[in-house]
Amino acid sequence: MSTLILRTVAPALTALMLLFSVFVLLRGHNEPGGGFIGGLIAVSALAIYGIAFGVGAVRRAIRFHPMAIAGAGLLLATLSGFLSIFFGVPFMTGLWVYPVILDVEVPLSTVMSFDLGVYLVVVGAIISIALALEQEPGPELGGEGD
Repeated sequence: MSTLILRTVAPALTALMLLFSVFVLLRGHNEPGGGFIGGLIAVSALAIYGIAFGVGAVRRAIRFHPMAIAGAGLLLATLSGFLSIFFGVPFMTGLWVYPVILDVEVPLSTVMSFDLGVYLVVVGAIISIALALEQEPGPELGGEGD
């Protein structure tokens, strides 16, 4: 069901939705949002792109295997939690640093890196499921001819 209108609008809509997902991710530890909801919005954007252009186009767009994305996110979220133990505070305690970048003090925290890890886990796991459901069955997937 890939119409001309969908194929025309999908790239712009996908880019806009991915930008919004990053916005939701970044405001998540101060207001409603965060890694989980931002990840779901990103997966929705990639699903629209996949409906318009197919599974192969989505695989080329994300460049990495979806489970590698999920694994990297899980590693990042886990390291964010364990980092607090090395500083002698309870597990998953938020730690903050304030580096000055271009004369602007930028607050960075393990809370943000944990949210980013959750975002990557959600994107990797759910897009992996979606791509597996959308892929055409072939000989390697147990389709016709086996």
